[in-house]
Amino acid sequence: MKLARFAPFLFVVLWSTGFIGAKYGLPYADPFIFLSLRILIAAAILFMVTALMGSTFRIGSRAIKRSALIGFFLHACYLGGVFYSISEGLSAAVAAVVTSIQPVLVSLLAVKVLGERLVLRQVVGLILGLIGVILVLTPTIESKIPIIALLAIAVALMGSTAATLVQKKYGSDIPLVAGTAYQYLFSGVGLGIIALATNQVSIQWNAKFTFSFIWLIGALSVGAILLLLWLLNNGSAASVSSLFYLVPPATAIQAFFLFGEKVNTQGFLGIGITALGVWLVLTTQS
Repeated sequence: MKLARFAPFLFVVLWSTGFIGAKYGLPYADPFIFLSLRILIAAAILFMVTALMGSTFRIGSRAIKRSALIGFFLHACYLGGVFYSISEGLSAAVAAVVTSIQPVLVSLLAVKVLGERLVLRQVVGLILGLIGVILVLTPTIESKIPIIALLAIAVALMGSTAATLVQKKYGSDIPLVAGTAYQYLFSGVGLGIIALATNQVSIQWNAKFTFSFIWLIGALSVGAILLLLWLLNNGSAASVSSLFYLVPPATAIQAFFLFGEKVNTQGFLGIGITALGVWLVLTTQS
């Protein structure tokens, strides 16, 4: 099936642009109101798509609760953490690298959550993955990035990991479009409440922000997220998570041309070691 072969590569390209879109638009908006509006509009679009497809919004209270939980981890925690960390000074490339360690955590936690086995080769891979991320992060810490930015990207990593496991364990029987719409509805409202509570509701509507806003809604909130959930429903959690290790190089290339962000030799070495570690984990499972 051509879609099945092409979808992973399309997902990587779309997902990597999310970090770029955040970096591009965040100088003109507070992160939580930016995300809340983006996600709520995406929810409205998906509810309309559901209606046009002749489907129903009534997917059952159990499915709605699970969708809300997945949305909390994937959109409120993951996206909220990424946006806030970048708004506090973390580079788009480093944010992509840190969150892309998700395959290692998914493989480790899947032993308990999904009943998968972890062998010696995978353990070696996990250790290499962590060493690689430390190598990438060290120059960032030396440049005095605020601790709050590092904590926020850690929340994003945990959210992405939890969302993958919950979606794989409980989300396969939830209608894709309607379920995603409910994810957005609940997480968008939650992020809006946070924005109001922290008085972070400033937006400067200009050409750059509008382009970023439209791109993130269409390409990310509709395109990439639906692709991710479709891939999870049709493949293993580990194999889908492995795609996240293709995101940092794609993000770094885009960030270099658009923002002049550079990754030094140590950073590239860290990316390589991390990729090797995840390859060891995933090839053992294949």
